[in-house]
Amino acid sequence: MGEAVKDGREEVIQAWYMDDSQDDQRLPHHKDPKEFISLDKLAELGVLSWRLDADNYETDEELKKIRESRGYSYMDFCEVCPEKLPNYEEKVKSFFEEHLHTDEEIRYCVAGSGYFDVRDRNEAWIRVWVKKGGMIVLPAGIYHRFTVDSDNYIKAMRLFVGEPVWTPYNRPHDHLPARKEYVDNFVKKAINASA
Repeated sequence: MGEAVKDGREEVIQAWYMDDSQDDQRLPHHKDPKEFISLDKLAELGVLSWRLDADNYETDEELKKIRESRGYSYMDFCEVCPEKLPNYEEKVKSFFEEHLHTDEEIRYCVAGSGYFDVRDRNEAWIRVWVKKGGMIVLPAGIYHRFTVDSDNYIKAMRLFVGEPVWTPYNRPHDHLPARKEYVDNFVKKAINASA
């Protein structure tokens, strides 16, 4: 039973280790050979994921349950595409600066697709491709960045606990309590567990 659920998520969310090339950030940046990572491994870094029914997000009971259980009271939409976002190229470049937030970043892709890159425990980049129906939660304090893929379009629901604060803290911001907490909970714990 659990395997089918996992497979369903992987139809809308895939993750892999990135190459080091400086090519266009919107390309997949697979290593050669490709090195995929499971969504369970992502969860060990604190990155949570779901597959939801993006065509019925207004009435989706599963989304409602997630919002209630995690306290996501605020919701809006962000469309990232040349037609809808002023200074598009500049904005896409700024989203791609490595940064962290002091709160979770919750994104539910209701149309299009995009890449959320996160650092693993050894500082390697993992590219997380989120497509329509995929929802991810990046924990507070994780270094990450975002870019559209080569389709140049994503419409994402942004969820938040309480009033939204979208402040990015570009790296390095290791002194922030959210970063220290993230390192304690997801980096040090794993290192101690494997020792």
